Amino acid sequence: MDYLLIIVISVVLAAVFAWLIDMLRKRQDANQQQATEEAQRRIVEEARKEAEAIRREAELKGREAAVEAKRQEEEELKETRRELLSLEKRLSDREATLQRKDEQIEKRDSETKRREESIKSREASIEKKNEECDRLLDETRQQLESTANLTREEARQQLVQSMVDEAKHEAAKRIRVIEQEAREDADRQAKKVISIAIERLAGEYVAERTVSVLHLPSDDMKGRIIGREGRNIRALEAATGVDLIIDDTPEAVVISCHNPIRREIAKRALERLMVDGRIHPGRIEEVVRKSEDAVEESIKEAGQKAVFEVGIHGVHPEIVRLIGMLQYRYSYAQNVLSHSVECAFICGAMAAELGLNVKQARRAGLLHDIGKALTHEVEGSHAVIGADIARKYGESAKVVNAIAAHHEEVKAETILAPLVDAADALSGARPGARREMLESYVRRLEDLERISLSFAGVQKCFAVQAGREVRIVVQPEAIGDDRAAMLALEVARKIEDEMTYPGQIKVTVIRETRISEFAR
Repeated sequence: MDYLLIIVISVVLAAVFAWLIDMLRKRQDANQQQATEEAQRRIVEEARKEAEAIRREAELKGREAAVEAKRQEEEELKETRRELLSLEKRLSDREATLQRKDEQIEKRDSETKRREESIKSREASIEKKNEECDRLLDETRQQLESTANLTREEARQQLVQSMVDEAKHEAAKRIRVIEQEAREDADRQAKKVISIAIERLAGEYVAERTVSVLHLPSDDMKGRIIGREGRNIRALEAATGVDLIIDDTPEAVVISCHNPIRREIAKRALERLMVDGRIHPGRIEEVVRKSEDAVEESIKEAGQKAVFEVGIHGVHPEIVRLIGMLQYRYSYAQNVLSHSVECAFICGAMAAELGLNVKQARRAGLLHDIGKALTHEVEGSHAVIGADIARKYGESAKVVNAIAAHHEEVKAETILAPLVDAADALSGARPGARREMLESYVRRLEDLERISLSFAGVQKCFAVQAGREVRIVVQPEAIGDDRAAMLALEVARKIEDEMTYPGQIKVTVIRETRISEFAR
């Protein structure tokens, strides 16, 4: 009985326990479902908020894009408006220009018509005068024939004979002038050859071009330069190839040599030795080597600077070096490197005016005198030497021919050669370029103006074109048109008689009448 009660109680407890478990499971499922629903609501709410934020951001970006598009459109409209205004202004300017041109053309047409009418009236007047002259000539001829007892044919023969005699006299005069000019030209060429030969020699009579003077801090330095028994000066002369002249000139040493580069090396070496204070044969050789390197470097820098200044490229390094060497060469007191650079620019300017290759013209102008860098070492004309060097280092045939022909020693094959020749003459012949030409140039201008002013009726005169032309302004009330033509001939003849000059001088007589009135 107790056992049965226990079983019943156990069954009841098990049922109660099962019910409790079932209730707990259901409550747990309900709680879990509630939590899930809560999470879903939270996720939905977050998604809704995020979507709202995205929508707002999209709306904001859309508004910004619309604003930016509107701004760009306004800018484009402004730019279009500005362009339209500028175009309208240009059109108005062009219309004004065309209107002015139309007015000018109308004025020219009216002036042309007036001149045509005036010419027609003059032609009619001239025709009448010609008829009158023919009538008078016939009457005069008849009177002359009756007076001189000569027929028309006999008078013509005498006139022809007198003209032949006058022509022979004029031809003889011209022949004498040509012979005189030829002798003067030959004399100038001979002087030029002699001067070039003298410049290559080292002597007292060419000291201005072959010596350099080095100033010393004191006369005591002369003894240190000479050294014991003259060993220092002998070592310096042997190392540099120059002659050192140490005389009674206070605080100065003269460096003599026909080669300007050697003189520069010796001068720099002496300056370094004086600064250093150690002067002996071993130190002299070391300093001379350093000075040679410094001079070589300065030569390269000068050549590169000239090539860069002219604006050419692809020049061989050896040619650049020769160009730099020209800074130590002078021709009639004109620096050859400066002369070459100037020739390059002049040649380039003329080539540009003629529509030719400017770079090639500048190249030929810069290289035309490179032969002068070696005239102390190589015999021959510097033009031929320079052409050989240019050909050796790959310059074009046109440039080589221009270098060789710039003194007419070789026939010119292209238009580049006369351009270089003209540029060389312009650079050397311009006023002040060369020492011995400035004084004669000024004197020639003064003589031209003096001769022109010596004639009656001359109001003013101007010597222009570097003395190759003289322009004379005469008083219109004192000199007529016919007298003006005679005056030009008389001035030209007097210039021929009293002056000596190369080439020819153009005489221009200007007779001008000005009439002015005022509109009030």
